[in-house]
Amino acid sequence: MNKMKENIKQNLTFGVALGSGSARGFAHIGVLKALQEMNIYPQIISGSSVGAFVGGVYLANNLSSLEKWITQLNWKEVLGFFDFSFSGGGIIMGERFSRIMAEYLGEKNIQDFPVRFGAVSTELATGREVWFQEGLLHDAVRASMSLPGLFAPVRLNKQLLADGGIVNPVPVSICRAMGARTVLAVNLNNDVVGKHFVNKPKTIPFKWSAEISESDENETHNPLKKRLIKGLKQSMNAVFSNLNEQKHKSPNMFDILASSVNIMQDRITRSRMAIDPPDILLEPGLSHVGWLEYYRANECIQEGYDCVWKVRDEIEALLMQ
Repeated sequence: MNKMKENIKQNLTFGVALGSGSARGFAHIGVLKALQEMNIYPQIISGSSVGAFVGGVYLANNLSSLEKWITQLNWKEVLGFFDFSFSGGGIIMGERFSRIMAEYLGEKNIQDFPVRFGAVSTELATGREVWFQEGLLHDAVRASMSLPGLFAPVRLNKQLLADGGIVNPVPVSICRAMGARTVLAVNLNNDVVGKHFVNKPKTIPFKWSAEISESDENETHNPLKKRLIKGLKQSMNAVFSNLNEQKHKSPNMFDILASSVNIMQDRITRSRMAIDPPDILLEPGLSHVGWLEYYRANECIQEGYDCVWKVRDEIEALLMQ
């Protein structure tokens, strides 16, 4: 057994492709944690959106710190991540969230780490898939985590960049391109289509107060913007409140947006993995977790952890070949 584990540890062509999925992405912490406990250490990691974030934190050797912090969050603290605005190309500017990312990712370049890493982003002007394999880790991850309409896009290297999940939700292809012979992929978008109309977020008391700036709300000379602000408040109140009584009413703005992106990513994932399938595919059962429900990290981490242990024998067999 010890010899087998040593062989696995030295396997330099084992890659992990961590998919997009917003709050569901903390399942990646459980996946990487379980692999560590099996004495399996990927030498290649690719990530899309939240997958790039967790993968980057793993590179920076801050995975345990991230787990400790994220599992103690409540919904009020989650709201503190975000800067709500209608300027800048996204409802959530993400400046506060970006500062949190920098804390866990550090200021190193991707090429300075012993593990090869690639983050996927999308160039909005052309629709081209952009791979980051060098440069500041923080910049690459931030560019990969810019979900259209929600997070503001990032301008980097004269490109306007958005979420990697738009073009490559489970980045098996970049993992292969970086030299991985065996790829374990994590798809967080399995069985999510339509779930925003069925499974509602946990009930928590919430009402907007000053989260959206008073200058935006009181801009009476721009009635359209004022109406949009009011609609945003109503939609976000619905997201963070009990919707059981509203199950027969029309879906709110975020239900529609989330469901549309879920459909897109599900179809793209199916198409891309049909062409370039991973050797091992993990699909944590987290379709009930909403986009912004970061306060549910505990159950996401546990589900990812359990998924790996269920296929331990298969993983070890592949890596021994």
